[in-house]
Amino acid sequence: MESKRQQKFAGVIQEDLAAIFQREGMNYLPNTLVTITKVRVTPDLAIARVFLSFFNHTNTQQSLATVKSHASEIRYKLGARIKDQVRVIPQLEFFVDDTNEYVERMDKIFDKISKEDRQPDTDEN
Repeated sequence: MESKRQQKFAGVIQEDLAAIFQREGMNYLPNTLVTITKVRVTPDLAIARVFLSFFNHTNTQQSLATVKSHASEIRYKLGARIKDQVRVIPQLEFFVDDTNEYVERMDKIFDKISKEDRQPDTDEN
């Protein structure tokens, strides 16, 4: 369980990364909307695990690789924004947040189940 300090720091990073991707995201991934869905920070605040969601892009692994290739540049821009609030700028690790894909897959399964013919209940006494 994350401490209040970790949660607060993760929130700051999430806000600032969102602003960076909003302004600079087109340079990395044209015609793709990048959303920071979640940020998790280690207890020593040295590593930030950033979960991303990509819209208008079919190959999420390629998008993730592109973001990872620009990780040092993104970290530098993050550092410029939060340098007065922290001692050390955390290393950034990027991951794909596949929650939406999981939800869509589960919805399709439930729809398929609900459309199947129902077997009549048999009462055995």
